[in-house]
Amino acid sequence: MCLKAYGFECIICGMVWAVSFHGEFADEFGEFADGVKIELAAIIGLLEEFGPALSRPHADTLNGSKHANMKELRFKADNGVWRVAYAFDPERKAILLVGGDKSGSNEKRFYKKLLTIADRRFDQHLDELKGGSP
Repeated sequence: MCLKAYGFECIICGMVWAVSFHGEFADEFGEFADGVKIELAAIIGLLEEFGPALSRPHADTLNGSKHANMKELRFKADNGVWRVAYAFDPERKAILLVGGDKSGSNEKRFYKKLLTIADRRFDQHLDELKGGSP
């Protein structure tokens, strides 16, 4: 029996979790330094492998979001401390929403801005899944 339906990686069928970029974040990602892209790609590999079970030090829950399932990928790259907000949609796909370097900035301000953008983009993604306009 395949455990995919229960959210577990299946060693029999080799299930991997789907990970997608929100369109706006895909554009922003293109502007990141190569070192940031490489580190984020490595963390995405872990997210594909472990899905929602990915935890610290690579991922953590984000508090203050209007979406209870909002999380962050955590990594260091290009002399910075990076965070990328993501959430799993009803189709069980991780949607990468927004990211940034939090080093050298006020933590409260950084997360307020990150969550504002992440919530808006995830709302937009959910509307698109329901057949709403992009």
